[in-house]
Amino acid sequence: MPIVSRGFQGRRRQPGAGLVPPGQYLVDDFPVLSAGPTPDIRLEDWDFTIVDETGGVAARWTWQEFRSLPAEEVTVDIHCVTKWSKLGTRWEGVAVDTLLEGVDTAAEFAVAFSDGGYTTNLPLEDLLGGRAWVAFGFEGEDLEPEHGGPARLLVPHLYFWKSAKWVRGLRLAEQDEPGFWESVGYHNYGDPWREQRYWDD
Repeated sequence: MPIVSRGFQGRRRQPGAGLVPPGQYLVDDFPVLSAGPTPDIRLEDWDFTIVDETGGVAARWTWQEFRSLPAEEVTVDIHCVTKWSKLGTRWEGVAVDTLLEGVDTAAEFAVAFSDGGYTTNLPLEDLLGGRAWVAFGFEGEDLEPEHGGPARLLVPHLYFWKSAKWVRGLRLAEQDEPGFWESVGYHNYGDPWREQRYWDD
């Protein structure tokens, strides 16, 4: 099985000056990349869990409870490590700030975990302050499974592999713990404007 899905190259067009990070090109479509098959997720089985640094469950929502939380519509640019960028994408989701309200933690890091076993690590501060969402809508429609539906993490200021598809929770941690791609050579942070694609970047 190939490590990424077919169709990941996208349709290129010329980048707009100052709108895309170095080395990126614009696409009009939405390329699909996955490290494995798209999981079949039943909404009645879905939940989202915050695990604190002690390993305890700090918060959990069923799909119905999650969809009852205050949601936001955001328009952001997204940048993939494979060098495509897509500008002005419209999403709907719940801010991670909302999910972490009332969670008492001394953690400085978080690991997002997903159906299929995928993980990715982030500094906790990169998920707060209106910088990250758990998104369930894209361009006015439900988020399609191939793009991470029913819900994916959305962290648009970092390369898009940090926006974990099929996300099921956040595990808070006192120390940084590399996730799936970070463990096999991708940059630990992934700032597209600094071209932090791989370990040595």
